Amino acid sequence: QLQTSGGGLVQPGGSLRLSCAASKSIFSFNAMAWYRQAPGKQRELVALITSGGSTDYVDSVKGRFTISRDNAKNTVYLQMNSLKPEDTAVYYCNAGGRYYSGSGYYAPGSAWGQGTQVTVSS
Repeated sequence: QLQTSGGGLVQPGGSLRLSCAASKSIFSFNAMAWYRQAPGKQRELVALITSGGSTDYVDSVKGRFTISRDNAKNTVYLQMNSLKPEDTAVYYCNAGGRYYSGSGYYAPGSAWGQGTQVTVSS
């Protein structure tokens, strides 16, 4: 099970940190990822981190978002800085997927967090 938290309302240019706490060791997951879904849009992959610590990001968040992991707490984080209105979405944590480093493709796993709303607005 995955428990997500940390969403909220923030002004443009602000920051938020999302957390995804797993009920078991995150070492058991090949990779963990954050997705988001804005109203009327498809869910998109935002960032991922492999068990080896490699990371990847969608172009629109590169340089602003950072995904990290705390193995002792079985938790993955998404630090979001310089937030923009277009970052507004429900953010979901995913675990157990498969990352194909050669192509950069991530096939999501079956474990999803409940989603947390991020709203960027003045």
